[in-house]
Amino acid sequence: MKGIILAGGTGSRLNPITQSISKQLLPVYNKPMIYYPLSLLMLAGIKDILIISSEEHLPLYKKLFNDGEYLGLNINYQKQKYPNGIAEALIIGKKFINNDDVSLILGDNIFFGSKVKETLINSIKITKEKQVASLFGKFVNNPLSYGVAKFNHNHKIIKIIEKPKSFISNIALTGLYCFPKDINSKVKLIKPSKRNELEITDINNLYIRENRINFEIFDRGQVWFDMGTPDNLVDASLFVQSIEKRQNQMIGCLEEIAFKNKFISRKDFIKLINNFKNNFYKSYLENLIK
Repeated sequence: MKGIILAGGTGSRLNPITQSISKQLLPVYNKPMIYYPLSLLMLAGIKDILIISSEEHLPLYKKLFNDGEYLGLNINYQKQKYPNGIAEALIIGKKFINNDDVSLILGDNIFFGSKVKETLINSIKITKEKQVASLFGKFVNNPLSYGVAKFNHNHKIIKIIEKPKSFISNIALTGLYCFPKDINSKVKLIKPSKRNELEITDINNLYIRENRINFEIFDRGQVWFDMGTPDNLVDASLFVQSIEKRQNQMIGCLEEIAFKNKFISRKDFIKLINNFKNNFYKSYLENLIK
């Protein structure tokens, strides 16, 4: 399975913070925001990655990751001219996806907690074997701000409604999706919505109507942050700080994941460590070797 990270958009809800920088490069405690979604794809064993961003910001991501070889990855880049909706990432990534399954994650999302990794790995397996779309929901207090799952009396998902005007359920769709090999043909079927965007909800509903859905709901032990507002950005930073200090283990440390997943050798890992100047990050990586 391949992975796509959508790091586009204008970050308007975070202005003026995002006036001169891509939202997904903002710091979340001690790492750039994009480290967290990338780390989840890596934890699931995905090594072929496409990062999509604006023409203005793509050079910043290339400077940050290059081709990803130092992490055992193959990172590609594509530009998004205008923020025309999440589903546009699948159109931009058509050649990258080719005839493969793909996991799409939004660059401003953090997932953390018990069995998040296992849930994604299992969903990838289901998507590959059964050729269904895997979607991920989470209980929220403000469902009217999200795409919301509607269920029948048997608790089976029957539709996703984007930003409903009245209460449907309190299970919102997160910014993580796994699609089967026919995703490129599905994208051709959707048209811009009333807000002139290509909606990922329309893609998801196509698979729901075909009864080709694996729907997972993250429980209380699994945390999801959508960092689109200043408050959410602060909340996510404080959460990461709290977990790292109490557990003495980093969240979203790409070098650690690459080493433990055997994407890179011990020799390569030590070389990576030596490239860092003396700071907290280098000390943490050195302790992993010790």
